[in-house]
Amino acid sequence: MDKIISKVYQIIKDSSNLIDTEEAIQVCMYDMFAQLMGQIFTNLNQVIKEEKQREGWKVKREDWKTVQFIFGPVRYRRTLMMDQNHQNHYPLDEWLGIRKYQRHSPLVEVKAAELASKATYRDTADILNEWTAMTISHQTVGTILKRVGEAQANEDEETVTELEESATLPTGKKVDYFYAEADGVFVRGTKKKKGIEVHHALLYEGWEKNGKRVSLKEPKVIMTTKKSAGFWSEVQAFTANRYALQQSQVITNSDGGQGYTAEKFQEAFSQSAFPVLNQLDAYHVSQSLNRAFGRQAHEFKTPIKQALKNHDKDLFTIWMDTYESTLEDAQELKKLKEFRTYISNNWERIFDWREKLESAPKDARRLGAMESHQRHISFRMKKRGMHWSKRGCEAMVKVKQGMFNQTLREAYLHQQNRSSRQQRQAKRTVRLASLFQERTRPSLGAKMGTISLSASNSSALGQLIKSFR
Repeated sequence: MDKIISKVYQIIKDSSNLIDTEEAIQVCMYDMFAQLMGQIFTNLNQVIKEEKQREGWKVKREDWKTVQFIFGPVRYRRTLMMDQNHQNHYPLDEWLGIRKYQRHSPLVEVKAAELASKATYRDTADILNEWTAMTISHQTVGTILKRVGEAQANEDEETVTELEESATLPTGKKVDYFYAEADGVFVRGTKKKKGIEVHHALLYEGWEKNGKRVSLKEPKVIMTTKKSAGFWSEVQAFTANRYALQQSQVITNSDGGQGYTAEKFQEAFSQSAFPVLNQLDAYHVSQSLNRAFGRQAHEFKTPIKQALKNHDKDLFTIWMDTYESTLEDAQELKKLKEFRTYISNNWERIFDWREKLESAPKDARRLGAMESHQRHISFRMKKRGMHWSKRGCEAMVKVKQGMFNQTLREAYLHQQNRSSRQQRQAKRTVRLASLFQERTRPSLGAKMGTISLSASNSSALGQLIKSFR
């Protein structure tokens, strides 16, 4: 501690202003922590090596490894050992959960991926280089994001596989009503004039009020660039692992596009004993109406809109035929025909779900939260000349999914190839760290003694000795 204080004091003494002082202290602290961690890891390596030698492992060589932590590069000594089956291991790296060739700590990788999901790779690198003691390039940020995103994707695939192989459904949370919305958004691909569709599902339990603000209750998302079948498999597996929907009424919402039909929702939530209600998204109905009639007021637009609201197909047909008879422009006729086809194909899905139930929840609201949630994708992945590879796009949306669902870090650590057996072994081995802790010595109590006096008791020295008695 005295050494640290003296260093800080010297920094303050040599600095001309408080900004330089704080920066110098930060660098000093980072460097000190990095050296300390390197020494601790080296000591741990020695303890683990001795334990493995007692188990019959053989030492092959000693070498050094450097891992970039938030507080700087940590250099430590590790031992390459061979087990009884002639397999090579770095026991310390396995105990720490560090992969082969890993150059950044798990926290650095996760933080870089989380930051890169909101900012560009170059901006992410600049921020990390400015605010931490590490040095990283924007290319490395992209590589890290792909690795972390693939960890979340692998976790989702394992969930789907486990559900397919399981004989029974997992035990989940019971809810009376469950809500799901799904839609897709296209981003630019690296191939010319060919986009990549991101399938997006939003799952929630209802609504919560905080004053005048209303928010979704327990919202979760599924995002992927897989084909439609893979997307719905993930939705089904994710839901089945968290909810018991056997006695739940499931209400769904979509635009009716290819891959988001009522049949897809029914299949994904087939564990429910009740028919899945699927309504056509009101936003897309309004959007198609505006494409056909324009956004401005129109004499035919209002009565057609009212016919849709009242679900009066005869009145809707009359007004559409009347308006069509007034048109001569081929482009306007085409727009009207597309609108009529869209509405006719989805007529049975145009309703307010609250009117379909005998007793809707008290907090029941209209569905349609998906459009606002699409901004999680569009704000980061569209415009500004961005183009995405298939792998990069999938990794990005999986990082965003993991952050939203708060599963990213757990999925990343699970994919670090540290099994449950290795974790139990690590807990047992860590007790051995006490071997290199400084042992305390038992107290012997205060020792008794006397001071010899070569003068009279009345002298100044004699009076001083008396005061000690």
